[in-house]
Amino acid sequence: MNKFPSKETVERLREQYPHECRVELVQMNDPYSRLKPGDKGTVDFVDDTGTIFCSWDCGSTLGAVYGEDILRRAITDSVEKEVIVGD
Repeated sequence: MNKFPSKETVERLREQYPHECRVELVQMNDPYSRLKPGDKGTVDFVDDTGTIFCSWDCGSTLGAVYGEDILRRAITDSVEKEVIVGD
């Protein structure tokens, strides 16, 4: 990806993925990652480039990169939402 997201996009991601919300990995475009679809984690923070950093249940702390990876909010209080990071 050649371009960073706008400030507004980063703020939207921070609203969609607040600290401590639960997420599930749908797809990660990193051939070296051991994370796999279905892995779940807890959001730590969203940085200024839109990368969503998580503490994954498997022990990883790898971030989901804006425009490359796909996460969905995990089901909590009957809420499930799929958002393509970079949407």
